[in-house]
Amino acid sequence: MQANKEEEEGGGGGEDTEVGIKKRRKMERRSEIKSAIEELSLMVKLKPVVTRARNGDEKDEPRDDAFHVPTRLFLSLCGVILEVLDKVGPTMAVLRLDVHQNVQRVESFKESDPSKYSNLAEMIKKETGEGNAKKGNSCSKAIVWLTRSLDLMVVLLQRLAKDPGQKMEQAVEESYNVTLKPWHGWISSAAFKIALQLLPETKTFINLLKTKDESYENFKEDTQTLISLISPVLEEIHCILKLYGLDRLKSK
Repeated sequence: MQANKEEEEGGGGGEDTEVGIKKRRKMERRSEIKSAIEELSLMVKLKPVVTRARNGDEKDEPRDDAFHVPTRLFLSLCGVILEVLDKVGPTMAVLRLDVHQNVQRVESFKESDPSKYSNLAEMIKKETGEGNAKKGNSCSKAIVWLTRSLDLMVVLLQRLAKDPGQKMEQAVEESYNVTLKPWHGWISSAAFKIALQLLPETKTFINLLKTKDESYENFKEDTQTLISLISPVLEEIHCILKLYGLDRLKSK
């Protein structure tokens, strides 16, 4: 019975891994962006519940059970980040390793109870209740940094879709400044600065993201569709992080 439920929730294990995601997309011969659009389109978007205070006034204070972000979907989106970083090249090796390790932490936590942790919020709820969410290499901290990496990807795609003539270095740096930089320590920021000097040209990068015969206009349209779908998911995750006091975490 549990196995059937896990299958329904997308908790089959192997297909959530980075290798499984890459294999599936390669077989389907679609771009990472098109694959992400399809998976996001299948998601039921749930809104935070507005609760009532004892005096009867409505307050924007969602209950901790008001959120549902499918873990499988989250891991799939993180797989997109890894593939995008692969196409940027070895210059982003440090960020890629960090994303990969965080993905592994979330995957490992999920596999401890695939049915229960098919909802990303349940992982954070458990670790917060145990007092471990902000400690060591917690799954909650991994989710925080993966979410911020998704923020970076979305902002970068927005810039490239809006202005394909913008220099890649400028687009990445400006995207980094409003997403990851406020939470990075000086070591991480310095490493990112070095990486900026070795980025491919914008046209080369866009061509790597598109399928072989796809026009730029189609790429731009797909990018805008992806952003419109992923933004509510990220908003939901940020609400969860704020609810549990994880939204201001910084690296040392």
